[in-house]
Amino acid sequence: MEIFTLLETLEELLERSKNVPFSTKGIVDKEEMLELIKEIRLKLPDELKQAKWVKEERQRILVEAKKEADGIVKEAENRIIAMIDEHEITRKAYDQKTEIIETANEMSREISKGTKEYADNLLANTEDVLNDTLNKLGNNITEALNLMQISLEDTIKTIQNSRKELK
Repeated sequence: MEIFTLLETLEELLERSKNVPFSTKGIVDKEEMLELIKEIRLKLPDELKQAKWVKEERQRILVEAKKEADGIVKEAENRIIAMIDEHEITRKAYDQKTEIIETANEMSREISKGTKEYADNLLANTEDVLNDTLNKLGNNITEALNLMQISLEDTIKTIQNSRKELK
């Protein structure tokens, strides 16, 4: 029996019950009533499972519809972005970006070239100063050696003269 049929049978049982004198209460067959309730309990889980399935199916359909709606919105956004990319202003911006990058690269090359030239000039000047210093040092050493040689020769002569005087 379906659950609704069982409920109708329960209603009929209550309607057919005998009234207790001087009250609205009725007398029902306890065993028959418990049997109907037992059958309702047995039928109830299947009905609840169906209701749960309907609820879950409804939720799944809503989620699926939301995904589809989100997909449509995303596709529309992508189309708008594509249209904006094709727009003249965007193309001009890309052209300006390219021009700015090229100018920056050229300036970077010029600065690098200038820096290398400056460093080369500094190194060349330093090399010239060191070469001059080395030449002067060489000349000074030669002069100093000549003076020392003369001084030593004079000292030797003085010593020899002094020895001669001693003899």
